[in-house]
Amino acid sequence: MSDDHTHVQEFFSARAADWDRRFPDDGPAYAAAVAELGLREGDRVLDAGCGTGRALPPLRAAVGPSGVALGADLTPAMLREAVRAGRDRDGHLLLADVAALPLRSRSLDAVFGAGLISHLPDPAGNLRELARVVRPGGVLALFHPIGRAALAARQGRRITPQDLRAEPNLRPLLAGSGWRMTSYVDEDARFLTLAVRQD
Repeated sequence: MSDDHTHVQEFFSARAADWDRRFPDDGPAYAAAVAELGLREGDRVLDAGCGTGRALPPLRAAVGPSGVALGADLTPAMLREAVRAGRDRDGHLLLADVAALPLRSRSLDAVFGAGLISHLPDPAGNLRELARVVRPGGVLALFHPIGRAALAARQGRRITPQDLRAEPNLRPLLAGSGWRMTSYVDEDARFLTLAVRQD
């Protein structure tokens, strides 16, 4: 396991038990972001870096009983909290790295990634891996329940021009990784970027 992976696991393992209690009011923001994906009954969707699985209930509701909802995370402690919260009933949980997903190419209709992009050790390569498992025309949602400025303030830091989530940085990163950005929203209440898998 790389140092980057070890760091991510240590960071989230230490916070897993408290995660849902620290952010109790995010449910409506998750549901609204999932609605933007435009999922249909029977679709197949992955919550990449699912953490405690907060997106799985709205993802399951969107794809219905005939669809498939998966949650993949690198940190066992986060997946244990997802099970403890009962979210394993809404989606199949995978202990997996988004750098090497145990999924067939073009097998999904969409990927949802909450807070994901800033924790990727190789953003371009990892976004290419997400593109690999999504069919052409499928959708990627990169989401955070608060915007970049609000998140920076919460963390006691300033936004810099190098911020990966800034549109001038994110748009070419996505384009070079097999995605075409179709919308970008960064406001206090949320951050949401939608991209379509290119052919």
